[in-house]
Amino acid sequence: MPRLLHTSIFRIALVYLLLLGITLAVLLGVIYWSTAGLLERQTDETVQAEIRGLAEQYRAEGLVRLMEVIRERSGPGGSKENVYLLTGPRFAPLAGNLAHWPAAAAGEEGWLEVELARRDDPSGVPHVIRGRAFDLAGGYHLFVGRDTVERGDFRDIVAGALAWAVVPALLLGLGGGALIGRYSLARVDAVREASEDIVRGDLSRRVPLSGSGDEFDRLAVTINAMLARIETLMGGMRLVTDSLAHDLRSPLTRARSAIDMALRHPGKDEGQGAEQYREALEQTAAELETILRTFEALISIAQAEAGVDSLKLNDLDLSALAGDLLEVYQPIAEDAGVELNGVISETITVAGHRQLLAQALANLLDNAVKYSPSGGRIDLTLRRGAGGVAQLAVADNGPGIPAEDRDRVLQRFVRLDDSRGTPGSGLGLSLVAAVAKLHGAEVSLDDNAPGLRVTLTLPAA
Repeated sequence: MPRLLHTSIFRIALVYLLLLGITLAVLLGVIYWSTAGLLERQTDETVQAEIRGLAEQYRAEGLVRLMEVIRERSGPGGSKENVYLLTGPRFAPLAGNLAHWPAAAAGEEGWLEVELARRDDPSGVPHVIRGRAFDLAGGYHLFVGRDTVERGDFRDIVAGALAWAVVPALLLGLGGGALIGRYSLARVDAVREASEDIVRGDLSRRVPLSGSGDEFDRLAVTINAMLARIETLMGGMRLVTDSLAHDLRSPLTRARSAIDMALRHPGKDEGQGAEQYREALEQTAAELETILRTFEALISIAQAEAGVDSLKLNDLDLSALAGDLLEVYQPIAEDAGVELNGVISETITVAGHRQLLAQALANLLDNAVKYSPSGGRIDLTLRRGAGGVAQLAVADNGPGIPAEDRDRVLQRFVRLDDSRGTPGSGLGLSLVAAVAKLHGAEVSLDDNAPGLRVTLTLPAA
């Protein structure tokens, strides 16, 4: 209960109930005062009409007839709300249903509200009477009024209605606020418990969904998507760290071994020792070049993933870029015993970063040359697709990539060669994917039957 009382939902419910109670009280108060005023005006009009009628009776037919009329109207057949009292010069009652002349009416001819006992009420309880007193010719006095019991009854009805409206509304509101608060507290506790598990290191933990599709479920879906993204990034970071350590360990170990061998076993003569040192330095330089290429690839991927805010994209002649790379890689492919052909459409322009696109295409050609068998064939094609998009594809007839691994190989340091016996760092296709994301392009890996076909679909400039 203390936690429930401190929830914002419960506090909002209390504020709402307070406003509801005030609103109902004001509304019923306005209704009461409006209706009470109407009843009072009707009472005054009724009394005024009675006074005029009785005055006419007295002027026309005298005192006796006036007394008869008052007895009729104040008797059992008359109105129970109307009251009358006709007195002599010394205020002795002559006719009417009041016990005595109101003391407040002495010398007053305006409207009065007095408490008087009625002759027709055996209980003797005073009644609140609203009426007027005036003098008749001959020294007689007449008081005509109306019992305000109707107004009291109406006041009791309004008070009862207010109680029946406000009290159940407050009770129901408190109960509803408590239920809503408990529900909200339970959902928040679920998020808190999941967050605590995540803080303790369980990145696979997710916020449970109720299945109602309410705002808590929508928030939980967003949080779970964020957690999944964080888990993916953390997993990728661990993979990058492990793979980077593994890939850098081998060239560093080989470089250190070459240096140690040169230092421990120098040649017998000066020329032979210089040659051993030279070979050790060349091997070390080659290993360091491998390490530098790995770091350069990581830097390029980071730049590509930084987004368009940090890299400016300009109109780029993709046809000329593809032609340049085709010319560069044809001798490389020929040395590897592979035929490289190109079909490049002219004047295809895209909005792009020349260096990153060139590096992405170079990675695709490197992979194609590396994995194509001797006597194989590589096709580089560039054409304009539907909607003016540019489709750049590199196809080979190597071993290809299984369909279930095509999404995975776009991640960093992922290599299908688990023994990592072939050269490379597993960053080539991940750089292609990062460059494609920067350019708003799509990367698709398809079966070339046999081999692999990688297609970059870039929007037109």
